[in-house]
Amino acid sequence: MLAVVKIAGQQFKVQAGDNLYVPHLQGATGDKVKFSDVLLVDNAGAVSVGAAAKATVTAEIVKDLVQGDKVIAFKMKRRKGFRKKHGHRTHYTQIKIESIA
Repeated sequence: MLAVVKIAGQQFKVQAGDNLYVPHLQGATGDKVKFSDVLLVDNAGAVSVGAAAKATVTAEIVKDLVQGDKVIAFKMKRRKGFRKKHGHRTHYTQIKIESIA
């Protein structure tokens, strides 16, 4: 069984047993999370899309805070002595999909 789920404004294609890194979610390690915003469900060839896709996806939080790679924004104007360096690391949550029902 396959589903396309909308999590924090992004779409993810999930199956039972998948591990995903999604934008940071509230909750601690070991908590159960349910996603009811399912856009597509494929159940052994029977595809339902949109409002007909009545399903919920249950997941468990594996790691509550995972930091992504550092992204550096460097601005410089030549011959003026102007330099700015900003960086950030995006926060993610690792989840494991348990079931699609």
